[in-house]
Amino acid sequence: MLWMLTPLGDRVLDRRELEIDKEECRKIGSCGVGKKALYLGGRFVSRRYYLPWTDVRRVFKRVAMSPGGFSGKGVFGSMAYLVVQYGNGREKQFRFRTEAEVDTLLSLVGRERPDIPPQSAAAAKKLAEAEAEEKKRFLAELSPAGETARGELTEAKAFLERKPEIGRTLTAAAKQKRIVDAMKPWVLAMGALMTVGGMALAVFGVFSLLGSSQLGWYLLLAGGALFFFAQSAGIAPGRWTSKKRAQKDWDEAVASAKAYIGEDFPVPARYAHPTVLERMIRVVREGRAEDPATALETVKADLRALNSSVTVSQKEHDEVVEVKPLFLVSDYE
Repeated sequence: MLWMLTPLGDRVLDRRELEIDKEECRKIGSCGVGKKALYLGGRFVSRRYYLPWTDVRRVFKRVAMSPGGFSGKGVFGSMAYLVVQYGNGREKQFRFRTEAEVDTLLSLVGRERPDIPPQSAAAAKKLAEAEAEEKKRFLAELSPAGETARGELTEAKAFLERKPEIGRTLTAAAKQKRIVDAMKPWVLAMGALMTVGGMALAVFGVFSLLGSSQLGWYLLLAGGALFFFAQSAGIAPGRWTSKKRAQKDWDEAVASAKAYIGEDFPVPARYAHPTVLERMIRVVREGRAEDPATALETVKADLRALNSSVTVSQKEHDEVVEVKPLFLVSDYE
C-alpha cells in the first residue's frame, strides 16, 4: 500500500526507489530500517510514514519507568518510545510494545547510519560528563591478578557481542517474567472475565441487530469496549499474561545462552549479557575486585543497592534496565 506511505518531513524519495526500499527494509514492530529511509508506524498502520536518512538528525530511546522501577518491589515494567528528531528541530515519538524492539531498531540504525547520534543532545552531553567522571575512578595501574581478570572479562564480553541476540533475548524474557509474576490472580481473573464478557456482549449485540433491536448497538459497543480495554491494559488471557509461557521463554533463553557460552565462562548463562561483563570490567578497573567471581558479586551488590530513591545517570539507567531483571528473576543467585 505505497499510496498510504507519507513523508514525515519535507524531503521525498522517488516513488520507484521508495517502493523497493520499503519492500526490502528490516521490519521491527511497526517501524522499519531501510537503505534509503527510516519507516515509522502510524496509529493503525505499520510503516505509515518515512523519513529519508538525509532528513534524520537524531534517533534515540525514551523510557517511562513504572513505579518501583529499580527496586525489587512491584512490576519492573516500562513504556518504551522511539524518538526521531528531523528537519529543522522537529521531533516525533513512537510507542513500542517492548524495549527490546527499540534496542533492536537502534542497533540496526547504528549499523546502517553510524553518523546519526543514538541519543538526544542533552543525553550526549551528560554521557560524556559521566564517562569523564567514571574514568577518574579507575586505577592508573592494576595488579597482575587484576590485569588478568580484566583481560579474561574483556574477551568474554567480545565473545558475547558476536551474538547480541543472546543478551537481548535474556533481557526480554526476564522483563516479561517479572511483569507476569507480579500480576495478582484477581487481575488475571478480571482480564479473563472482561475478555469473555466483552465477546459475549458483542455476539448478543450482533444477534440483536439482526433482530432489528436498537439495543444491539449498545451491547456491541459495550462488548467491544470491555474486550479492547482488557487487551490494551495487558491483562487479557494469552501469551503475554501466561506465567507458564513466561517461565518457558526464560528457561529457553538461559538454555540458548548456555549452549553458546559453554561451561568455562566467567558468568553463569543467566547473566550472559555484555553489559554485565562491562560492569564487571569497571569493578576490576576501580580496584574493587581482582577476579571474575568477586567482580560478579560486587556487581550484584551494586544492583541490589539501586532502588526508586536513587538518582542515576542516563548510562547507568540504560544498563540497569538491561541487566537488573536478569538478577531479579534469578534472585541474585
